[in-house]
Amino acid sequence: MATALSLTNISVTFTGKSGGGGYTAIKDTTLNIADGEFVSIVGPTGCGKSTLLNIGAGLLKASSGEVKVFGEPLIGLNQQAGYMFQSESLMPWRSALANVTAGLQFRGVEATEAARQGEQWLERVGLNGFGNRYPHELSGGMRKRAALAQMLILDPKIMLMDEPFSALDIQTRQLMENELLQLWETDKKSVVFITHDLEEAISLSDRVIVLAAGPATHPIGEFAIDLPRPRDVAEIRMTPRFLELHAQIWHAMKEEVLKGYAQTKNKVVA
Repeated sequence: MATALSLTNISVTFTGKSGGGGYTAIKDTTLNIADGEFVSIVGPTGCGKSTLLNIGAGLLKASSGEVKVFGEPLIGLNQQAGYMFQSESLMPWRSALANVTAGLQFRGVEATEAARQGEQWLERVGLNGFGNRYPHELSGGMRKRAALAQMLILDPKIMLMDEPFSALDIQTRQLMENELLQLWETDKKSVVFITHDLEEAISLSDRVIVLAAGPATHPIGEFAIDLPRPRDVAEIRMTPRFLELHAQIWHAMKEEVLKGYAQTKNKVVA
C-alpha cells in the first residue's frame, strides 16, 4: 500500500527567547501513514502530538528529518492535506454555507458552483436546511459538522485532525465519531487523528501509535486495531476484543501518562 504521509527521523527543538536553553519537543521520530489508513496518535498532555501534526501539515518546519507526501518531499504547506482544529474554526460573520465554501472561493471557484457543492456537503454532514444559520445559531455538534464539511469540500487526500471532538458532550461526540467513520468509509482518505481519549482512538482507527511523555517524545508503541468494520463506536466498546486492546495499549502508555502528569504538576508548583 502506498504511503500517503511519512515523517522520517523528525526532531523539533525550540530555542529560548534569548537564543539559548533549547527545548527538544520531539526526537528521532518516524511515522508512516498509508494511503487510506486511519491512524490515531495518543500520549500524555504536552508530549508533542499537535507538533507532529503541524509538521505533517507544513505549518511547522522540523529541526531535522524529512517529510514526504505521497513520496514527494514536503516544501511549504501540505496542499494534499486538510486540517481540522480542536478550537472553533468557523468565521462568526459568515453563514454555515459561506464558511463551508470559503476554501473554494479562495481557490477561485465560481460562486454558484461553490454554493452548489456547499449545499451538497451540508446535506452529507446532516446540516441540510441550515446553510443560512450563523455559527452562534448552531449547536456545538452542528458547528463541528460544518467544520468537517469545510475541510472535506476541498477533497484533501489526507485529513489531519487535532482533537476535533474533545469539547463535545459524550452523546454528541459519539454521533460525530460515527459520522466521521461513515464519511471515511465512503472516500477512504488517510487520517491522522490526535486524541487524549484512548477509547476514541481504538474505536475509530486501523492503528494506534503511543507517544512517550516529553521532552524528546518518540513512539513507544504501535498497535494494529483488528476490530471489524463498519463500526458503531458505542457498540464496539462493549466487545471483548475492544477491552483486550484497551488493556494492552493502556499498559503501554500508563507510565508515560503518569510522567506527564508529574511534569505538569511540578511546573504548576514551581
